[in-house]
Amino acid sequence: MKTVRMLAAIAALALGTAATPVLAADATEPVRAVMAAAEANWADPPQDFQDYFSEERLASLYSADLAARYRKAADTPSAKEMGTPLDWDVVVNAQDGCPLQDVSIAPAGQENGATRVVARFRALTCFGSEAEYQGFQEAHFLVIEEGGRAVIDDIVTPMDGEAQSLKDQLDIIAAEAG
Repeated sequence: MKTVRMLAAIAALALGTAATPVLAADATEPVRAVMAAAEANWADPPQDFQDYFSEERLASLYSADLAARYRKAADTPSAKEMGTPLDWDVVVNAQDGCPLQDVSIAPAGQENGATRVVARFRALTCFGSEAEYQGFQEAHFLVIEEGGRAVIDDIVTPMDGEAQSLKDQLDIIAAEAG
């Protein structure tokens, strides 16, 4: 009788464990990797440039959809000439800036099947002590789970009071060339 109860307890434990959902991938992980590259790119003194969209990063940090859009935009004549389809830093949303300060990264809820992860930082502090240079900027990363890991599916930054999607920008670049 003890054996039957023990087997029943083991079976119940096994079923309970199997029914427990697997923890989702850490949505901040790919964002932390991109932000570490951003901090290195904007460091003073300058460090070796880190391409946010190197083949290694495209394969490991970004969704298949975002990587495909980037590759399509990178295949345009002007992108081939410049070496990139983007002429601005899509994380800090600028061409000029300062070493990033006070960087924070935090999930900010779910949105259409993605986790919005917000990176906040100050990127203009070396331009002056005025409030406009001391304020925080944000980059919003939409992170999905693909192949059992968290990957960035889009980067959304504010531009003239509106949200600017990296995917949309890549599509525009690719369409203008074709």
